[in-house]
Amino acid sequence: MAEPKRNDPAPLSPQPVAGGIAARALGARPAPYLGDLNPEQREAVETLDGPVLVLAGAGTGKTRVLTTRIAHILNLGRARPSEILAVTFTNKAAREMKDRVGQMVGQIVEGMPWLGTFHSIGVKVLRRHAELVGLKNNFTILDVDDQVRLIKMILEAEKLDEKRWPARVLATLIDGWKNRGLTPEQVPSGEAASFANGKGKKLYVAYQERLKTLNAADFGDLLLENIRLFRQNADVLRNFQERFRFILVDEYQDTNVAQYLWLKLLAQTPSGSMAVVPGFDQSADRQIGAPTDSAESGSGSPTRFETTEQNVNLPRVPKNICCVGDDDQSIYGWRGAEVDNILRFDHDFPGAKVIRLERNYRSTGHILAAASHLIAHNEGRLGKTLRTEDELGEKVQVTGAWDSEEEARAIGEEIEQLQRAARERGEDHPLDEIAILVRASFQMREFEDRFIQLGLPYRVIGGPRFYERAEIRDALAYLRVIAQPADDLAFERIINVPKRGLGDATLQMLHDHARKRRIPLAEAASQLSATDEMKPKPRLALRDLMAAFERWRAKKDSIPHTELAEIVLDESGYTDMWQKDRSADAAGRLENLKELVRSMEEFENLQGFLEHISLVMDRDSAESEQAVNIMTLHSAKGLEFDCVFLPGWEEGLFPHQRSLDESGRAGLEEERRLAHVGLTRARKLAKIYFATNRRIHGLWTSTVPSRFLDELPEAHVEVKEAAGGTGGFGMSGYGASRFDEMNAFGSGYTTPGWQRAQARKGRGGFYDNGQPRYVPDGVFDDDPIDSGRPSGGKSRGRATKLQGRAPLTIEGELVAKSTGTVSSFAVGERVFHQKFGNGNVVAVDGNKLTIAFDKAGEKRVVDSFVEKV
Repeated sequence: MAEPKRNDPAPLSPQPVAGGIAARALGARPAPYLGDLNPEQREAVETLDGPVLVLAGAGTGKTRVLTTRIAHILNLGRARPSEILAVTFTNKAAREMKDRVGQMVGQIVEGMPWLGTFHSIGVKVLRRHAELVGLKNNFTILDVDDQVRLIKMILEAEKLDEKRWPARVLATLIDGWKNRGLTPEQVPSGEAASFANGKGKKLYVAYQERLKTLNAADFGDLLLENIRLFRQNADVLRNFQERFRFILVDEYQDTNVAQYLWLKLLAQTPSGSMAVVPGFDQSADRQIGAPTDSAESGSGSPTRFETTEQNVNLPRVPKNICCVGDDDQSIYGWRGAEVDNILRFDHDFPGAKVIRLERNYRSTGHILAAASHLIAHNEGRLGKTLRTEDELGEKVQVTGAWDSEEEARAIGEEIEQLQRAARERGEDHPLDEIAILVRASFQMREFEDRFIQLGLPYRVIGGPRFYERAEIRDALAYLRVIAQPADDLAFERIINVPKRGLGDATLQMLHDHARKRRIPLAEAASQLSATDEMKPKPRLALRDLMAAFERWRAKKDSIPHTELAEIVLDESGYTDMWQKDRSADAAGRLENLKELVRSMEEFENLQGFLEHISLVMDRDSAESEQAVNIMTLHSAKGLEFDCVFLPGWEEGLFPHQRSLDESGRAGLEEERRLAHVGLTRARKLAKIYFATNRRIHGLWTSTVPSRFLDELPEAHVEVKEAAGGTGGFGMSGYGASRFDEMNAFGSGYTTPGWQRAQARKGRGGFYDNGQPRYVPDGVFDDDPIDSGRPSGGKSRGRATKLQGRAPLTIEGELVAKSTGTVSSFAVGERVFHQKFGNGNVVAVDGNKLTIAFDKAGEKRVVDSFVEKV
């Protein structure tokens, strides 16, 4: 009898025989987690064999179905924890999924190593087989900043001008190609030609080669290299196919092409026959936007579905894969998501069972009916109708406002009315349960300003508050330096923004000089830029910057401050910097800058505007307090609130014109899905607003109500007049805020700024719209001698014109005299300089010395940098 081979692989663990003792015993286990599911949810949980698509509408219990399905598989013993692949999009969702499963089946869930995000699982696969894709298993994952720095090196090596061909633009292009599963040789020639006069593909190749040299990968490689690994190594692919008995995918409608290909390779039952991946035909390829013939792909190279690398031992029969998603909530096309992935599920997996979850547990009847009727206008959808067994509730309200200012005022009053009505009923209406969902981030500014006037707490979710955004802080820093040259913090922020070659070494030299002389950084910059202390290139850049500030400062009192702001943003190169940036948020940043300039119109001068900003930024932002939530519609996905306000439903804004221009009908349908998402965030109240006039690209424009309004069902919508009418047709519409009523507070503020504001309130008067007139400091100042005393002395309160005031003197010396100092060095003295060595002073101009150095020649330096010999 022959001995068995010792190197034979151990047989796979057998599954219990259907109807056998083991299967019946497993089936007899209690499953209390099934008791609370509705029939559709239970069907989605118990249908374990074959491909399943769960179309889960908003608020129908999608996450509950997914986690219960995992628990059911484990409870029945259909798979071990390590044999389940469960992928989602965020680490937060993965943790929540693991926590929920753990509550149902205990700590066994800790043995699920393949539950995580696409990228985290992709890393695990690459670490195990890194050498097969040209990496070591300790490879580094580059973040965006590292990626851009590496691309800059490649551009320099190719002698390309980084200003003309920015590294960030190429980084965005490469990331887009990787999201579509395209290796360098598969990039269409037309797309490659869009960068550096046709060198895009060559740069992509150089970038990938450089990554391998550095033993590094970027985020796009975590899936792209997985796909290449599986295509070129049939044994590796088969190993993972055999490992995963069940595959579960969350938010399937948000997958991009690379994620789709990765899942498609894994979601098959291994077989020994040679076959191309089922469903990967040319017609399917065209549907997801990839080239299909050599004419499109360039130079006759095969596409990603035509390479011989794909002809590996791939299966024909799909395994137990369950994808959960909602085609009506696919709203991330701008970052590569392909709604077609979910629409063609039954084509990719023949015999797939589609289960619709339409019973909503979140919103009232009128809200669901309005959202379902709206989304039914989309052609690219599988179709479902949300319903509820709850009450109808209040109808969706639609309100038209005169302009965006009145829109913000009306919503503020609505929120206060909701709180008052709740208090009258003896209840509470938490501000946390109120949300304002905007289409574009620049819309937030007017709501923030209005809420600050009302003293209404708010928080911005998914990003900083308007005046805390990086681009707004940068713009304000320029304006602060113009208004106050001694503002070192503002000057330091923008000295090299946009980049001027003024790095850390230059800044350190400025700090050293400023400390020695006890002068502001800007003054130190002016002094050093006029000497030879610095290297020529940074000295010239600094000199140009300081000349620009002098030029802007000279215009401050002769042109409107809004015009000054536009000039500063243009001449500084800051606007141009964002116009050249090809990142997804660059357009939004430019819109925010335009909104900043627009917001300045409400103030008489630059100083008044900056004072207002200081008060805005000083607001307490404690996270623990109740606050109204302000966010974009994209950020709101997955959240829910009792009351949702949806402002800005106008053509060009929502649907957004850029989406229509770039993607046509597909863009319109995605915008409609975004409207559907916004409506279904509301549990009890959904209130839509539009403005008749809105500032667009710096100009007031008469707007047209969004087409989505006429697509709402009349039976479930109520048209409501804006609170307070039109706000005066052209006036700001701002009423008095609660801060105007000092009786509402137990005591007044005692700070000098508050006292000045109250004094101006009475003396400066108000505009017709109720806003206090801005009065510059000093116009109504009290006698400086009287006001400076701790007690006594009657304040005369004289109104003195600024131009008529005499210079303030202390002990006979003018305070405002020139701060220039006379140097202690004299012509002919022998001195030593740390950099230039020994020399003789040949001229003295204030604190600047012209020195003839023994070796360096004649240089002009500041006297604080030299010592007497």
